[in-house]
Amino acid sequence: MKNTLLHPMYFGSIAQYAAIAQSETVVFENEDNYQKQTYRNRTYIYGANGKLLLTIPIKHVGKERRQLYKDVRIENDFEWQILHWRSIETAYRTSPFFEYYEDEFAHLYEKKKGFLLDFNYECMQAVNDCLQLDYPFTKTNEYFKEPKDLLDFRGLVNAKKEKTHQIETYIQVFTEKHGFISNLSILDLLFNEGTNALTYLEKQSIL
Repeated sequence: MKNTLLHPMYFGSIAQYAAIAQSETVVFENEDNYQKQTYRNRTYIYGANGKLLLTIPIKHVGKERRQLYKDVRIENDFEWQILHWRSIETAYRTSPFFEYYEDEFAHLYEKKKGFLLDFNYECMQAVNDCLQLDYPFTKTNEYFKEPKDLLDFRGLVNAKKEKTHQIETYIQVFTEKHGFISNLSILDLLFNEGTNALTYLEKQSIL
């Protein structure tokens, strides 16, 4: 794939990172309106009881007002950071690569965050570092409903109308208990597959 258009997500899905890994350049959508119930502020990990949703609380504005994604602020009156890191730690502390990578992520939950989009870029950079995934990217400066010369993968951000992707299986911490759960957060792949994660992403078909 050449040029790909994507939404920044909160520890994006495996399909999201497969698109990134297979792209020559990536353009991140920075000018869209924020929408609820998307992977902008949520991610799924594999907990002891199965699929576990982690949601970042945001500051809401009036029902009639639309907010740009880049203007959305995180609601820090809740101790969501403690909850999220404990959930990640509990889910993956027995995985093969958790200890290897945990310091790359623990610091993201130590200080209160301001804007959701900025935090998502921080999370993305941490993942890129762990994957040793280096790619040229830009950010949009205006919104195009139908962009030209770009593979539009912005639909990957939708949680309610999520497309089914043929993701290859790999060993997960609780596979024997609940079976394989497809297309979770990139964290699931990273903690379970470690240094093999990038090769795995490059092989997945998401078109």
